[in-house]
Amino acid sequence: MRHEEVNPPVPSPALPVAVPLLAAAVISALGRVLPRRVLDSGVLLVTGAVTWMCARLAWGTVDAPLVYWFGGWQVHEGVALGISFTVDPLGAGMAALVALLCTTSMAFAWHYFDAVGHLFHVLLLLFCAAMVGFCLTGDLFNLFVFFELMGVSAYALTGYKVEEPQAIQGALNFAVTNTAGGMLILLAIGLLYGRTGALNLAALGEALAKGPVDMLVLCAFLLLTVGLCTKAAVVPFHFWLGDAHAVAPSPVCALFSGVMVELGLYGLARVYWTVFAPVMKAHASGVRLVLVGMGALTAVVGGLMAFQQHHLKRQLAFSAVSHMGVVLIGVGLLSPVGLAGAAAYVLAHAPLKASLFLGVGVLLNRFRSVGEGRLKGRGRELPWLGVCFALGGLGLAGAPWVGTFPGKAAIEEAAKQAHLPWLTWVLLASGLLTGSALLRASVRIFLGWGSEVPAEDEEAAREDEKEPEAKGRRTHPVMGLTVVLLTLASVALGWVPHLGARVEAVAVRFVDSGAYAARVMRGEVHPVPAPEQPVEVHGEAVAFGVGSVLGALALAVAVLRSGRKPGRARLREVLRAVLSPLRDLHSGHVGDYLAWWVAGAACLGGALLAVFR
Repeated sequence: MRHEEVNPPVPSPALPVAVPLLAAAVISALGRVLPRRVLDSGVLLVTGAVTWMCARLAWGTVDAPLVYWFGGWQVHEGVALGISFTVDPLGAGMAALVALLCTTSMAFAWHYFDAVGHLFHVLLLLFCAAMVGFCLTGDLFNLFVFFELMGVSAYALTGYKVEEPQAIQGALNFAVTNTAGGMLILLAIGLLYGRTGALNLAALGEALAKGPVDMLVLCAFLLLTVGLCTKAAVVPFHFWLGDAHAVAPSPVCALFSGVMVELGLYGLARVYWTVFAPVMKAHASGVRLVLVGMGALTAVVGGLMAFQQHHLKRQLAFSAVSHMGVVLIGVGLLSPVGLAGAAAYVLAHAPLKASLFLGVGVLLNRFRSVGEGRLKGRGRELPWLGVCFALGGLGLAGAPWVGTFPGKAAIEEAAKQAHLPWLTWVLLASGLLTGSALLRASVRIFLGWGSEVPAEDEEAAREDEKEPEAKGRRTHPVMGLTVVLLTLASVALGWVPHLGARVEAVAVRFVDSGAYAARVMRGEVHPVPAPEQPVEVHGEAVAFGVGSVLGALALAVAVLRSGRKPGRARLREVLRAVLSPLRDLHSGHVGDYLAWWVAGAACLGGALLAVFR
């Protein structure tokens, strides 16, 4: 082990949070007198600078985490009194991804809104600062603070069209469920602080490791898991997501599904490996089954819900739910390979999902509709967007060497190593259902093929399509360029040489709780061994990827042709009857959502209790 400074010169870890907060304060004070062009340019400059700083931090912490103590309050005689940012490549990389998508969303919004108040810019900068701080912090209470700041900004952005009742309802559902999750996180912090007298993640991990796994530790883990899984839209804590996405402006939706929900699972991984992994080592196999089970349920339920949607925003929202199930499976396998697969999956999923939501924004801007049936054939005017949607459908389906495929293949390999090969079929189902839904919509919108959308589905798709910012005119080139670049970036990640090995090396350091604690508490740098055998893409993974794409295409074609003959129409009605109970659960009533949220928390608590008996 070494005590000397090993990090190369990098920006202060405080700057990526402080700069957007300061910019938000300036715009809040002067926004009413500054021209719109100055506001837009200023936000782009700030988010671009934050992206660069976070990328530098990710590159500069490859050899060892960087610990930054605010006010110089460092560890004294083994006690961590101060607040720290503990920066490693995975956290800084996630922060860079957050800032990059904030930049692209702002570039799109510049030409998307006819008129927008300066408070939109303030909220976007606050949202960016909160998400970046969430990625970099090494303090559990600070994690909660950034969780809440992220939530408050997101609620306001969801209800930005305050004159629309649907926007208020979507923001209310979002706020109530996520505030309940935040309260559980705060309760967990109180329990852990009462036991250990510490809030620093590394100090908490070392203190808990000295004692047994009792009911207090179990309750704290349960409360943190429910709170973070609510933000991640894990079933059954996911009901808020579809309502929020249906009414939020398209550039905001790109951030919600692109990075915000992923941060819930990043927080779960960070808290587990730094705080609970040392004390729960003997129960890791049971925790693995619980988390993987939640991920499998989320992947399937989200896929089934996405498949039923003809409202494009809701379809993509439930697609995000399904893919968060895939990521949770990777995290829940509790192995470096699984975590590396989850990280690689998020790295490709984020720009892909952002590009699809911005693409829906282009359709709404041009045709004033997000209904799959009303847009039938009208997308022929935008062939480039049709190509982006088709690539997006292939990426969501898990096509070999397209976007999310390397991450998916690594998760499948980790599942085999954990003797859970059935998870491969869960990942196949998720890709097949979400991919077929988007491919079906792409064919209907951009080629004009297929039967008509059922009248009741089309009526439901009309409810949120009249957005004030939809201008009904030609698409600005910057909007189109943003969509294309994000799509190409996601697809290109599938071809990056040795991406899997590099991400796995980062994951190996991330899961080393001892090395993390030694760096924070004693300034020591523990060498972390390289992965024994980097994951390689095998023929079986390629075969499953090809099968997923072919199945998605076949299912999309079957649905598009279902209304042309009486027999096929009856088949469609049977499918609707089978799936309608699941759809009816998403009633839009916050009371129903809270009831399922409580039931889910109780079931999760029972499962963990059974594991720790």
